[in-house]
Amino acid sequence: MKKCYFVLMLLFTMVTYGQDNSLESVATDSKQSTFKLYPNPATNGVVYITTETNSSKEIVIYDVFGEIVLTDRIKTKTLNISRLVSGVYVLQVNENKKTMTRKLVVK
Repeated sequence: MKKCYFVLMLLFTMVTYGQDNSLESVATDSKQSTFKLYPNPATNGVVYITTETNSSKEIVIYDVFGEIVLTDRIKTKTLNISRLVSGVYVLQVNENKKTMTRKLVVK
C-alpha cells in the first residue's frame, strides 16, 4: 500500500511540475536580464546595480529574518554596503514603478 501511494505521489509531482508555460518563462528571463548586481558575493563594501534605464533607484535590503537593515536612494550604479555584516541578504530595487529582487551575499 505504501508503494502505491509513493508511485501516485511521484506521478502527480511529475505531471504538475512537467507542465511549463514557455512564453511566461521567456518574458521573466528578459525582464530579469536587464537587472544586474555585481560583485556578488560582495567583499569590498560596494556593489554595482545596473538596470535597463539606470535612473534613480530606491534600495531596501532585508536580512534573513525579514528585517530591514538598509535603505538608500541612489542615482548612480554604486551602492555602499560597508555597514552590513557578513551574511545573506535580500536586495530589493524599486525603479520607475518596477520592483526587482536579488539575493546578496556579503563576505
